[in-house]
Amino acid sequence: MTLILAIDTSFGTSVALIENGRVRAEHNVPDTMKHAELIGSSIAAVLEKASVNPNQLMAVVAGRGPAPFTGLRVGIAAATMFAAGLGIKLYGAVSLDAIALAALKSSTATVNEPLLITADARRKEVYWALYSGLNEHGLPIRVDGPGVMKPAELEEYLVNRNVHPSRTGLPISAANLGLLLEAQLRAGSAGEDVSALYLRAADAVEPKARIGKAVSG
Repeated sequence: MTLILAIDTSFGTSVALIENGRVRAEHNVPDTMKHAELIGSSIAAVLEKASVNPNQLMAVVAGRGPAPFTGLRVGIAAATMFAAGLGIKLYGAVSLDAIALAALKSSTATVNEPLLITADARRKEVYWALYSGLNEHGLPIRVDGPGVMKPAELEEYLVNRNVHPSRTGLPISAANLGLLLEAQLRAGSAGEDVSALYLRAADAVEPKARIGKAVSG
């Protein structure tokens, strides 16, 4: 029995339990602001729904984004602590790769065209990556990205490279992330890097130090 807990907070809060290519349970909350409040209850809900004890898990995978700073770090931190607490393997995977896997295995992507995956990056921008199908192990082949651009800039970028991709509107989900890790494990290409892919500076920055000293009265 291979049980994988998948956690992705690239968009909302998404948690799933994967067993041998099957989604045993998943919990998705689209709220993009309350990751810290939702992550614990989401993990508990998935384990309860699948009637699985945490000690039965063999690995945890965290979605690395790309995504905004605050939400993304919640999922990575939760996955890191959960794996450390159980003494099991921790893996990281690019969230856009998980969407590409789902699209390329379904009818939402055209095999003969490159596939463009995009996700909301806020600030009127999108995260994106370009894929050219599946390799011999059934894993998506990423040929460009991930990156972050305004939609018009991305379109110009593609036109300048004479790329006319198919597109998909599939959402980011921990279920697809877990299935991606399973395929990577079979191929021997699973990565233990859980560093976050922010692709730009965090929204919150430290205030600049004041110049000079206050004059006492």
